[in-house]
Amino acid sequence: MPQLTLVTRRSRLALTQTQWLVDQLVAAHPGLEVRLLERTTVGDRVLDRPLPEVGGKGLFTEELEAALRSGEADLAVHSLKDLPTDLPADLTIGAVPPRAEPRDALVLPAGAPAAESA
Repeated sequence: MPQLTLVTRRSRLALTQTQWLVDQLVAAHPGLEVRLLERTTVGDRVLDRPLPEVGGKGLFTEELEAALRSGEADLAVHSLKDLPTDLPADLTIGAVPPRAEPRDALVLPAGAPAAESA
């Protein structure tokens, strides 16, 4: 049976998006076995200061990219918002699925604090 290994972040959003992809892949390729690798990234671990203070690019991607480069994973699932605009030369965006709901929005009063979690 063919097997595919996906790496993703441990966040609820990432796991939900990854499960959607797994469901699509298995529906299109019956018999496909999919194994998930969950990773915690620098961006997930730094909770005591704003991420711009941490610096660097790929705060939510480096650990996933390492799994791809080592051959531990066949593909990574990311939220596009987490990808740096300049991808490493040895990696590519293989697919972008259709958006479920492009009109979602959060409206807050002026000055309201917004929780930062994704």
